Amino acid sequence: MIESNDAIRVLDTVAKNLMGVAKNESNFERLPDSFWGYFARGHDSKGKFAVIVTYSEKGDDVDSLLQSYEQWVAKNKVK
Repeated sequence: MIESNDAIRVLDTVAKNLMGVAKNESNFERLPDSFWGYFARGHDSKGKFAVIVTYSEKGDDVDSLLQSYEQWVAKNKVK
């Protein structure tokens, strides 16, 4: 089980990095017209983490991506 202080540390790192990305306008130049995503991953001494941020003018794009991820998790979850 993930300890609460580990989860806090991971989310704090993700939030700080996303703020850095968000404040740099060059990260958003030449985006596609209707769908874009940002992916980042990191690690600490205990494990790895990743974050995916997506935006679409068509909600089905985001729903489809989440559904794919949920299926992957269901197939690969360690019991």
